[in-house]
Amino acid sequence: MFNSFRQKIRFAVATLGAIAMGAASYSAPATAAPLPLFPFFLPQPQLEAAPPVAVAPREEGEHFELPARLRRQVVNYYSREAPGTIIIDTPNTYLYLVLGNGQAMRYGIGIGRDGFTWSGTQTITRKAEWPDWTPPPEMIARQPYLPRHMTGGPGNPLGARAMYLGGTIYRIHGTNAPETIGTRVSSGCLRLTNEDVIDLYSRVSVGTKVIVLPMTDRRADLGRTIR
Repeated sequence: MFNSFRQKIRFAVATLGAIAMGAASYSAPATAAPLPLFPFFLPQPQLEAAPPVAVAPREEGEHFELPARLRRQVVNYYSREAPGTIIIDTPNTYLYLVLGNGQAMRYGIGIGRDGFTWSGTQTITRKAEWPDWTPPPEMIARQPYLPRHMTGGPGNPLGARAMYLGGTIYRIHGTNAPETIGTRVSSGCLRLTNEDVIDLYSRVSVGTKVIVLPMTDRRADLGRTIR
């Protein structure tokens, strides 16, 4: 049938080509999976995609741990002030909430930087959750790059809660920079971590008395941790 070996090779190649073209145009019934014609045409196994890994959202300040002395804790604290009074120990960067019976809840705070500390007695006149921030004109004059208004939220410098003091421009508020607790950095406001300011906010009401001690009051820390 074939006159030479070369013709045999050409015939074999042509036959394989025809088979391959037929395989390409062949449509298998919808109910049956197509069968491979040759072992080297076997389909590659399909690898399942790895399921997505659930990642918990990061909390504000999650990777920053306050020094032990600045963590919220009940301490021995003797005061003639009525339970519920807030006392700001400016030199030691503490806020005490008088509990009575010689005890207080102590919080670490951030205070005013040099030239911006103040002292006196005020009352909480307003409370706000996730407050908006409108820098006062005095602050804008010093820092003209500041926004004129900022809506409340996790990125707001006032943090999760604010308690407004009298008719002043000062507040006790949270912060999105927990590493500033225990430092002198603000323009006179008193800041706590968001977790701590939420706790304090839940314990006080409008009308709460707030005593801010002067920086020159160098009495030793009167709050002793209860063991």
